[in-house]
Amino acid sequence: MHPSNHIKNRSDHPAIIMASTGVTVTYAEMEARANQTAHFFRSKGLKQGDVIAICMDNSSPRFLDIAWAAQRSGLYYSCISTKFLTDEIRYILKDSEAKFLFGAPSLSDVLEPLPSLHDGCQYYAVDGEIKGFENYQNAIGDMPTTLLEDGTAGADMLYSSGTTGQPKGIKPALTGGPIDETTPFSFLLRDLFGMSEHSKYLSPAPLYHAAPLKWIMSVHNMGGTAIIMENWGDELCLKLIEKYKIDSAQFVPTHFVRMLKLPDEVKRRYDVSSLKTVAHAAAPCPVAVKESMFEWFGPIIHEYYSGTEGPGFCYIGPDDWLTHKGSVGRAAIGEIRICDDNGEVVEQGQQGNVYFEGGPPIAYHNAPEKLDEAVNKYGWGTMGDIGWVDPDGFLYLTDRKSFTIISGGVNVYPQEIENTIISHPDVMDVAVIGAPDPDFGERVVAIVQLIDPEQASDAMAQNITDFTSSSLSKIKTPKQVDFRAELPRHPNGKLYKRLLRDEYWNKKAEV
Repeated sequence: MHPSNHIKNRSDHPAIIMASTGVTVTYAEMEARANQTAHFFRSKGLKQGDVIAICMDNSSPRFLDIAWAAQRSGLYYSCISTKFLTDEIRYILKDSEAKFLFGAPSLSDVLEPLPSLHDGCQYYAVDGEIKGFENYQNAIGDMPTTLLEDGTAGADMLYSSGTTGQPKGIKPALTGGPIDETTPFSFLLRDLFGMSEHSKYLSPAPLYHAAPLKWIMSVHNMGGTAIIMENWGDELCLKLIEKYKIDSAQFVPTHFVRMLKLPDEVKRRYDVSSLKTVAHAAAPCPVAVKESMFEWFGPIIHEYYSGTEGPGFCYIGPDDWLTHKGSVGRAAIGEIRICDDNGEVVEQGQQGNVYFEGGPPIAYHNAPEKLDEAVNKYGWGTMGDIGWVDPDGFLYLTDRKSFTIISGGVNVYPQEIENTIISHPDVMDVAVIGAPDPDFGERVVAIVQLIDPEQASDAMAQNITDFTSSSLSKIKTPKQVDFRAELPRHPNGKLYKRLLRDEYWNKKAEV
């Protein structure tokens, strides 16, 4: 299905509800504006395979109008992080060869310099004014609200986070098919997560990120309603679940941790019984955290493992997780292959680099060197993680290869240590990295965000060290515990661990 199909019998049904303001967009309204924007693209000469870019926060439902317009025009839509600076945005515009950029006035500080720095693009401000940008609403105002006669299916062209260098665009091949061709993601939401036209889906993450964007557009394909949080709030999330009787939602483990750390009286205040499906991804979830969420929300928590590159997809439902705790699931797309550093398959049960055979091809844009890193000699694709598979075919992730700490010649995997420390009652967030050490090459350092920053002290550091050593071996126990008011996390929950690691290694270089 496709949003254009739903106006026949669901024209007044809410497609979008903005969580904080309550602004509601019906399918008829979204469809009309998407069609106007699609006709605008055609009037400007955009053709199949061209690229438009969106740099907007979650404050406006018009983000989806523009994405749906590009999708029905056979265009790529590249959604840019609102955390990027001007030069980073300019790089993506140039690299993607975007013809248009649609920006939010709330980002004026970083967007305003762009027209004078990059002239290969036309610039439009959405829901307001930005100096040097034209007005989007005025531009589409006189355009028809009917479907394009020559519409074909477009696709997203999203960029990697760029924490280890310049971000790289993932550019899947366009099919040239009809705009309502069924996407694999819609099948997954329907068949694995039980979602339908009746779903009320809560989206708590930035729309420019792959998962929220794909999930919301798949909800629209089915005819459901997406409730979009403009900004994350621990208690606000619970309020919204109760207010809108949310039945489906997607989170990351950081969201779970933050909600669990709320006072018990706050958690008891809200009725979350409307929830039928809760999914999480982006990072492995500590077993203790997920067990606590099962106790609170019930056996409705699903997990999947994939990435923007999409060489494979793993899934695990509530029942399987309870008998395979810690697993991210079995392969639903592609076949899992655990390989050594030479690309050869290791024995079952041994850990190694996680690859997928037979999944969709990885399609980086203008980055052959990145493709060489992501595909081995057999053509199997990887997202850079280390893990192992049990006899039942369930995958367990150990860590990302680039984060492995080598201390005294022994491989230490930070994820296991982080999973232990996050269960400390005073810890809100944690990152474990390897820092330079004159004797062992690297030492284990835990960088901790406390619930109460005022508790940061040498005594608390020792308390955390003792807490860790009670369940982990000496080699895994942090040799150093540092405190931060907040860790550098992407709004999608992923930790910018590379930034922390580089900071500690640069300190060595400065000595």
